[in-house]
Amino acid sequence: MGFLRFKQGLVLALCGIGINLSVAGAAHSAGETRFAVLAGGCFWCTESDFEALPGVIEAESGYAGGKKPNPTYEEVSRGDSGHIEVVKVIYDPKKVSYEALLKHYWRTVDPTVANQQFCDRGSQYKTAIFYADAEQLAIAEKSKTELVRSGVLPRVYTEILPLNAFYPAEEYHQDYYKKNPLRYKYYRNGCGRDARLKEVWKTQ
Repeated sequence: MGFLRFKQGLVLALCGIGINLSVAGAAHSAGETRFAVLAGGCFWCTESDFEALPGVIEAESGYAGGKKPNPTYEEVSRGDSGHIEVVKVIYDPKKVSYEALLKHYWRTVDPTVANQQFCDRGSQYKTAIFYADAEQLAIAEKSKTELVRSGVLPRVYTEILPLNAFYPAEEYHQDYYKKNPLRYKYYRNGCGRDARLKEVWKTQ
């Protein structure tokens, strides 16, 4: 059984399907916090990677990039809805900048492949930076351009896309690495995420 199928089996066995979703709009800031929406493959892993970063308040798993409203996990994982697995990173701009978030982001993904991340295959697992406004767009483009020009990687497939809507994933996906640590570690290790990251970023 592939790890994508294993992951889907865990979700169905633990939680069932058909949970209602709420829609969050694309407002850029809320009070003293701001957010970034990033796609880095499995959102369980991306959420875990960002919640460990100082200045990040929380990371919320969700879906973005598709046209269908209120997509379900099953629709997204099958590639039926056109959405990508993403995380909405809520952060304190006084403690960490958007530029710093992107610098951290690059080191948590494999930008050298298209429409996949590690053992997860399909456009729903591709890497992407979703921008909410002109400022985020400019910073994201600069960050990607600098990475490409550095010559550190042979190619960079990560896309920069407009954020039209963010749909929170079902509750059982939120903080999955905390709620189910053993299953999460088994999935992450079996998927080869950390081993591949060391290989991709070995010169850094």
